[in-house]
Amino acid sequence: MKVREEHDTLGIVKVPADKYWGAQTQRSLNNFKIGNRMPQEVISAFAILKKACAYTNRDFSKISHKKAQLISKVCDEIINRELVDNFPLVVWQTGSGTQTNMNLNEVIANRAHVINGGNLNDDIKVLHPNDDVNKSQSSNDTFPSVINIASKQIVVDTLIPALHHLILVIQSKIDEFETIVKVGRTHMMDATPITFGQEFSGYKSQLEHSLVAIKNTLKHLSELPIGGTAVGTGLNAPKGFDELVIKYLNEFTNLEFIVAENKFEGLAANDAMVESHGALKQLAVCLNKIAGDLRLMASGPRCGIGEIVLPTNEPGSSIMPGKVNPTQIEALTMVCAQIIGNDIAINIGAMNGQFELNVYKPLIIKNFIESVSLLSQAMTSFADNCVKGIKINKERVLQHLEDSLMNVTALNDKIGYEKAAIIAKYAFEKGINLKQAAVETDIVNVNDFDRFVNPKNMV
Repeated sequence: MKVREEHDTLGIVKVPADKYWGAQTQRSLNNFKIGNRMPQEVISAFAILKKACAYTNRDFSKISHKKAQLISKVCDEIINRELVDNFPLVVWQTGSGTQTNMNLNEVIANRAHVINGGNLNDDIKVLHPNDDVNKSQSSNDTFPSVINIASKQIVVDTLIPALHHLILVIQSKIDEFETIVKVGRTHMMDATPITFGQEFSGYKSQLEHSLVAIKNTLKHLSELPIGGTAVGTGLNAPKGFDELVIKYLNEFTNLEFIVAENKFEGLAANDAMVESHGALKQLAVCLNKIAGDLRLMASGPRCGIGEIVLPTNEPGSSIMPGKVNPTQIEALTMVCAQIIGNDIAINIGAMNGQFELNVYKPLIIKNFIESVSLLSQAMTSFADNCVKGIKINKERVLQHLEDSLMNVTALNDKIGYEKAAIIAKYAFEKGINLKQAAVETDIVNVNDFDRFVNPKNMV
């Protein structure tokens, strides 16, 4: 492999000749061979921030117009994912994300030099990664700003549309199943009747509350500590730098970011990420409940509850012919389990910040982005490949409804709780239905029973 020499304050480092990164990136690459790369969403968000900072530094006469334009041009290439191979660093590096910040700084500086007509082997280059690209910034204020930018972007652009889609599909089932009466169940035991439409309306309400919870976290996530530099005091950043950077960011993203109310909090803590991921956890809990209900309702199909029929997407067994399994539900519930685990990791990372800086930031953003991506994809798959195709096994539903002893509850107001209980117990012991038991116990006659115990009137 052909190499060239790059230098930093520790000395000379050899880097691949065809890559734009510099010495600090290479040191990190050599020293941290652990796990996967930093998510591309972080790299893109960094490029957006670097572009906003370049324009702001230009406006404050901290760098020239030419340098700002060169930085902007490279940032656009990064945002368009034209330089993906130049960001090789892993999540598991320094906890401040400094090495990823320098990876951006070095790539932008070297790529800009080439765009400007220079050669990567030149000793003097048009941009310096620290003095120009990182001007008025620190890793300590850029990385926490970036993880908020990346998080809000993926929530707004990916998760919320996927959740809206699932809600609409659930609504279509509410409309379709509105009048179909079934046995209600509490404690995993038979209860009074309910319609499928009512049951599915509960699922929709859960999802809508999760959506509200997620949206409510976006305000805190919108606060960026950019301009705080090393410890939140803003050393080496001009007064007003933060507000102007935010102005440019909002022009570039339309996501309505604001200056953090307290930059010390923005650097030292990641409570916004904890809050937002907590809403993702709420969504995971909600989805798992819905999926669990559908799994049980579809169980069988002949030797379980069997009240609904799920789409037949693929064979379910390598040995049992004709078996079909609730695979979309299984995939979704595994995703939900992963989100709960990610939430624990984020909580542990956030609670371990010390003094002026939390140094678990790469862990936090890695898990957050994974959670949003998994939930978005799983909800879309669940909606399209499972919920849309659900059918009702009406014969099974009717049979269960006729066999249910809890319909006797409708007699409470007519004959009292204790006499109604006698009918229910008698029916259970004799293995007969409620109507037969009511007549045989001589408590309620046939005509009155038919008048009082009508499942359609009990929902």
